[in-house]
Amino acid sequence: MLLINLNMRWIKDIGILLFSLYGLLAFIVVFILAFVAYFIVFSFTSKVKAPYIAHRYVSRPLGKTVMMIFFIKVNIRNKHLIDANKTYVMVGNHQSLLDIPIFAYASSNVFRYLSKEEMTKIPIFGYVIKRLYLSVNRKSKEDRARSMDAMIKSIREGISVFICPEGTRNKSTDPLLDFKDGAFRLAVQAQVPLAVITLKNSGKMLSPFRLTSLRPGVITGAWSEPIETKGLTADDVPILKQRVRAQMLAVLKD
Repeated sequence: MLLINLNMRWIKDIGILLFSLYGLLAFIVVFILAFVAYFIVFSFTSKVKAPYIAHRYVSRPLGKTVMMIFFIKVNIRNKHLIDANKTYVMVGNHQSLLDIPIFAYASSNVFRYLSKEEMTKIPIFGYVIKRLYLSVNRKSKEDRARSMDAMIKSIREGISVFICPEGTRNKSTDPLLDFKDGAFRLAVQAQVPLAVITLKNSGKMLSPFRLTSLRPGVITGAWSEPIETKGLTADDVPILKQRVRAQMLAVLKD
């Protein structure tokens, strides 16, 4: 019986590995096509219009296509809570590399991710990140201040900003990591609502520990009621963090 179980586990592991290799090759092909589209948008569109065109006609379709080729069904609930014509500071939990394309697919609002500066140095990906997202060197106090100014400027231009307040992928056994202050300070300074989306199971579909763990399945996401920040100050940041954490935990435990 033990031998049968070991053989079955070995077969399952091989199957996951082969599916992961398929997913990687398929993603490379799809992203090359998307990169061409990004290149055209950045080369022949004004800086003002480029983020809108890139998000609506490249990033969102790319997110949906990636999930389709991975045979992952994504169910997003409560889209009606988010006004497509409003500007937000958007926040979400972070379990997996799958989260980034899912966030793009889940929102009709044009937004920029806040990305770690080292991501801009990755070949090809860095080209897109430099032109579409905002980056920050977290080790530099001056650069963190610069990135805050850039995010406020983006919001003033009508482009939302998306931040994962955990700061990195959650590789712990806890449902959420401790939140950084940045997203909440930004929402208070810009006086725009916080829009919260919580994903479930993305870490099971692709482990944060192993890129060769991709598997088909279902990922669910839910938008929560936006949290208004008008009239709030820096003193309210801890309360905002608690409210967002409570919203996410409620979805994760549902």
